[in-house]
Amino acid sequence: MTKVLIADDHAIVRTGLRALINSDSDMKLVGEATGGYEAIDLIGRTQPDVLILDLSMPDLDGIEVTKRVKPQYPELRILILTIHEDEALLRAALKAGAGGYILKHAAETELISAIHTILRGDLYVDPSLIRRLLTDETPIAATQPKSTETLTPREMDVLKLIVQGYTNRQIGEELSISVRTVESHRANLSEKLGLHSRVELVRYARENGLIE
Repeated sequence: MTKVLIADDHAIVRTGLRALINSDSDMKLVGEATGGYEAIDLIGRTQPDVLILDLSMPDLDGIEVTKRVKPQYPELRILILTIHEDEALLRAALKAGAGGYILKHAAETELISAIHTILRGDLYVDPSLIRRLLTDETPIAATQPKSTETLTPREMDVLKLIVQGYTNRQIGEELSISVRTVESHRANLSEKLGLHSRVELVRYARENGLIE
């Protein structure tokens, strides 16, 4: 069962999302937040698999929420739900670690598809924005990722298992370390490489010859 948390300051949006999630037998709504700080608090208390996050909220915007929670909860999949068709915001959200970016006028079936896509560790971008993303020469990351020379041997082991799709628990079992230690290594990877999503890590590993 996929646990979903909603964060949006508009009641009508939350109502629609609630009905959509409750209609899917594979999903369970574990909480609703009306602002960024509340969302961060609920993540810690409900441990969701997916966070559907509004980009514009009065106290803390979706990009800042993403920046704060991804290092601490690297397996959390974040889907930005917004009215903004802005390439700069799209790129900022992906750079922060969001796994998807979808517009609020998207069909319900598209939203469900987006959730399943990011759960697989793949990137989802609203179809209307894909062309802009591909044709814009500005890179998603503001700076190039650092070299793997900064990583310890154990961090390299963790990185290779992450890009193979292992969960934190599976990595811990494979390397005979605790889940907490795995989370610590993942946080170090994000800090050292400047990469926060699995998609970014897979791309980085492929470009550096760590995987074929």
